[in-house]
Amino acid sequence: MKIITLEEHYADKRIIDQTAKYGCQTGLRDLPEKILNAYNSMRFTGDNLTDVDTVRFDFMREQKVDMQVLSYTNPVPDSVPPEEAVRICKEANDILSEIVRKYPDRFAAFATLPMGSPVEAAKELERCVKDLHFVGALITGTWRGKFYDDPMFFPIFEKAAELDVPISWHPEFPNAKIQTHYYFSDSYSLITGMEFATAGLGWHLDIGLHMARMVLSGIFDKLPNLKFISGHWGEGIPSMLDRMDQILRPKTTGLKKKISEYYHENIYFTPSGILSKDQLEYMVKVFGAEHIIWALDYPYVPFDSCSTDFLLNSDLTEQEKELIAHVNAEKLLHLK
Repeated sequence: MKIITLEEHYADKRIIDQTAKYGCQTGLRDLPEKILNAYNSMRFTGDNLTDVDTVRFDFMREQKVDMQVLSYTNPVPDSVPPEEAVRICKEANDILSEIVRKYPDRFAAFATLPMGSPVEAAKELERCVKDLHFVGALITGTWRGKFYDDPMFFPIFEKAAELDVPISWHPEFPNAKIQTHYYFSDSYSLITGMEFATAGLGWHLDIGLHMARMVLSGIFDKLPNLKFISGHWGEGIPSMLDRMDQILRPKTTGLKKKISEYYHENIYFTPSGILSKDQLEYMVKVFGAEHIIWALDYPYVPFDSCSTDFLLNSDLTEQEKELIAHVNAEKLLHLK
């Protein structure tokens, strides 16, 4: 069975060095010094991210992955000042396109965009799709604390809908005040608090809330063709959709549909390496296999818990496995 994975990350030392000059990312600014220093000591930029020809191919072979869709995450090229982000994002995308050209049967790519300059970001998305043959874009967290339901970002999503390519949404460090208030405590260790604030829970709640805000903003009424990809099984929101429908009714929100309908029609989900039998079966039951796409979140999930065999050996039908393994990705991303 062909396997395509969507949330597989990449970094290039040239881009790392340029972004490092501008300090830490938005969610890390204004944290207490001891927390910030601990974060900086744990930043991961190893060969798993940067090496394509050996380390990554070894992983793909072991996990039966035929194609990865590559994307930049940490450090995010658009986290630098807007006047520099346009240039750095273009360079980052050009570097990624070289890998795709070298291995067209093994890699596709999501664009990284200078979100602080929305008009330029829309132009860069168009360049990446039309000239570099990228299959969408990946965005992270918020931009300097601004949620993307702010009208200033609309040109980016309008361009994605026009080009018929999806926007994949990856977590980022939550706002420093939120991290400090909710996740750190004298009753457990600093490292526990850091993990709690980020991959343990915090940034999933943060990005799940952000996706719900996008729905409430009415963006899918304005752009019914717009598609988002939500990782980590929807970042906690799917289990709350019945409650949201109950309270946030169209007569209250002014939307044309119920909240859950937008999630069923405009949003696709990936496991991002969270290989839970119960979660898989729940998502297939609620949304159908047609809205789930395979992803291992390389290289951030420990390799010993990443396994394509989880999908292949599941209790799903062969047709459902095919949809999740490659058919949905091929259709959504227009892959040949």
